[in-house]
Amino acid sequence: MKENYPELKLENQICFRVYRLNRAITNHYRPYLTELDLTYPQYLVMMALWEKDGIPVNSLSETLKLDTGTLSPLLKRLEAAGYIHRKRSKEDERTVIIKLTKNGAELQKKAKEVPEKIAHCLDLTTEEYLSLRETLDGLIQKAEKR
Repeated sequence: MKENYPELKLENQICFRVYRLNRAITNHYRPYLTELDLTYPQYLVMMALWEKDGIPVNSLSETLKLDTGTLSPLLKRLEAAGYIHRKRSKEDERTVIIKLTKNGAELQKKAKEVPEKIAHCLDLTTEEYLSLRETLDGLIQKAEKR
């Protein structure tokens, strides 16, 4: 006999709502990122590099909260596309430094409007956006403490 546990209903799960929201937002990004010839994870890498260029892979991994096994294939594809180059550090041969190429740096100008287009898709006011960001930051902090 099947038990009825309300705590196990999909509709009662926060994680399912977060999952659906993530998929919906990523779907909104897709057409804009296709124009830039980037996937969403590649876009995250590029944004991190536009903020701080010339960083070691392990720093990029920490910034993006991605393990190096996940990050390495993304970096290979971005290098093949001509957006970045990877170079061993002269100070420590074990360290690989990621730098933007000229094309990678210029891509930032084309990507500049993407966040505004996404905000428009979500139809959030500035106040709603800031409130949501604050709430999400708080939840992330709590979740990462455990």
